[in-house]
Amino acid sequence: MYYPRAIDDAWRKAAEQFPVLLLTGPRQVGKTTFLQHTAERGRRYVTLDDPGIRALAVQDPALFLERFEPPVLIDEIQYAPQLLPYIKMAADSRRKTGLFWLTGSQQFHVMKGVSETLAGRVAIVNLLGFSSRERHRLRLDVAPFLPTRQRLKEREGSHASSSLKHVYRDIWLGGFPALTAGPVKDRDLFYSSYLQTYLQRDVKDLTQVGDEAAFLRFLKACAARTGNLLNLSDLARDADISVNTAKSWLSILRGSMQVFLLSPYHTNVTKRLVKAPKLYFLDTGLCSYLTDWSSPETLESGAMSGAVLETYVVSEVLKSWWHRGQSPEVYYYRDKDRKEIDLIFLQNRTLYPLEVKKSASPGPDWAAFFNPLGKLKMKVGEAGVVCLSKDLLPLGENVNAIPVGWL
Repeated sequence: MYYPRAIDDAWRKAAEQFPVLLLTGPRQVGKTTFLQHTAERGRRYVTLDDPGIRALAVQDPALFLERFEPPVLIDEIQYAPQLLPYIKMAADSRRKTGLFWLTGSQQFHVMKGVSETLAGRVAIVNLLGFSSRERHRLRLDVAPFLPTRQRLKEREGSHASSSLKHVYRDIWLGGFPALTAGPVKDRDLFYSSYLQTYLQRDVKDLTQVGDEAAFLRFLKACAARTGNLLNLSDLARDADISVNTAKSWLSILRGSMQVFLLSPYHTNVTKRLVKAPKLYFLDTGLCSYLTDWSSPETLESGAMSGAVLETYVVSEVLKSWWHRGQSPEVYYYRDKDRKEIDLIFLQNRTLYPLEVKKSASPGPDWAAFFNPLGKLKMKVGEAGVVCLSKDLLPLGENVNAIPVGWL
């Protein structure tokens, strides 16, 4: 059964404007399924996972494009960056939109070549696993998430359950389509197989990892720190590697879209760059598997329950933007008194703060979470606290308790 994706509108609009489109995302999030479902009749499909086809693309890219003429969908373009100059020449000579649809599982390799070779000719769109709205087959034609009444009104009447049981089941299972829409029933077997594929293909292809066991220790150490400030020295110590290796391996996790680093908000951009970011896994199911939580119930009652709920909210927020073809300007806030706000959206020179709280009992005192922003000399818009309440509730002027299922 095909589950519609929120990215559909953004992709179709991009296809009307650009000759080349690139869909990036981790392995097995449904990139190929989405594009094959979306493709018009006559668009050929070719995958560079096939060793013979890959060899042709690498050794004779001109002949490859003669054999597979546009409109064409080329899967896993990172295996043959030699194609990119020839795609550029074909796009320039034909002067049509939507000629080449490309997918890539490794931003680390793909993005540099694409940005340098296809500048001005390519639209780049990110796809992660199912969002809550996609998983539960809710309305997808809603604007990206902001904690404003206008954006929340669009979600009224079309939202998932915010009950503790349902939310942590979704968190524990994760967003990979095979576990929701596919035939896979054994969650642990899926993630075990996924990790083997990731370690043996994506990681080895990046040629910076010689010790798979050490990299897996590093991956687990990152998962245990989701929702926390990044400390490379601690990560390196736990994985028994050098700090420079930890830094290099973290770039691999970012490049293969396994983790996201959230920068701190500061009115001084230079200081913003030097302060520590927060680390988030982009799939909570993989994160839960790596940290050995055997069921949704043990995860919810365990030491990571708050951090993994925050991770889930951040991931859902990013999906709401990326799957609509947009990128949010989003940060976290932490001051010298250690007052912290989980997310701050910066839109039109206005800050929209968002806090995450594992509670089903909102109170007016929650509005005080956002008082520290008064020091910033910036306009502060509507704010929200994402929680486990059943209903959208006002907490004060311009502050609402937002059920997590409304994301």
